[in-house]
Amino acid sequence: MSDTFRNRLMFFVALCLAVVYLFPLYWMYVSSLKTGSAMYATPPSFWPSEPQWSTYSDVWAGRNMARYLWNSLLIAVSAVALISVFGAGCAYVLARYRSRWVDVGLFLILLLQVLPPSLMVTPIFVGFSQIGLLNYPRLAVVIAIAANKMPFFVVLVRATFMSVPMELEEAALVDGNSRIGAFFNIVLPLARNGILVSAILIFMQAFGEFVYSKSMIQAAELQPASVGLNTFMGPNTSDWNKIMAYSTIYVTPILAIFVLLQRRIVSGLTSGALK
Repeated sequence: MSDTFRNRLMFFVALCLAVVYLFPLYWMYVSSLKTGSAMYATPPSFWPSEPQWSTYSDVWAGRNMARYLWNSLLIAVSAVALISVFGAGCAYVLARYRSRWVDVGLFLILLLQVLPPSLMVTPIFVGFSQIGLLNYPRLAVVIAIAANKMPFFVVLVRATFMSVPMELEEAALVDGNSRIGAFFNIVLPLARNGILVSAILIFMQAFGEFVYSKSMIQAAELQPASVGLNTFMGPNTSDWNKIMAYSTIYVTPILAIFVLLQRRIVSGLTSGALK
């Protein structure tokens, strides 16, 4: 098999996979522009004959999307900030002071990641209720997300720190820097791409978090967009075009962030963030 044929075959396979993965996203955007009756047309149309752009304004105003998106952004940014501050230091220590027991401990902690949030939310809810944290529901959700995602962040960032040569730190120590100074002046700048990639991955998950928010936040004015989307659901749900419009408004900011930061993401992936 020639290299040219192999490259064309791989390109064709990649193109097919891209179509399979991107078609649901395309269908969401197209369906958001259809009328209610066009949603049930047989056979379905792959582009609306009369795009209903007003659906977006109706959903934005009628569902108070600005408030929902602000709550989602506030929760996601707060969780990422909390995880980054505490997780970066933890990852650095685990990267520099290596032992077999550290690897075993990280492996056991990562096993907890397979547990679904729906299983973990009950003990977390009871614990937060006992200490009165549910009186501050958004803070409770931020802490719950941070506790759940911290091991994932630490493992990824630890791999990034391990890729930074220790000789650079030793040279900084010889020049008079403290260990903390070497961390902030030498290690952290070199590991910023890996930390950024990990933070973006955590942000995407926190922005779409549903289980903790649904369980701990009862006030509608404090709920994120993921819980707001759930308000459409019912036994006689028929406004699928509005559901798709809501989803489009909800998903588009995340896609925009990914497109704008894709170069940094690729740079972070190749620097060892996902080893």
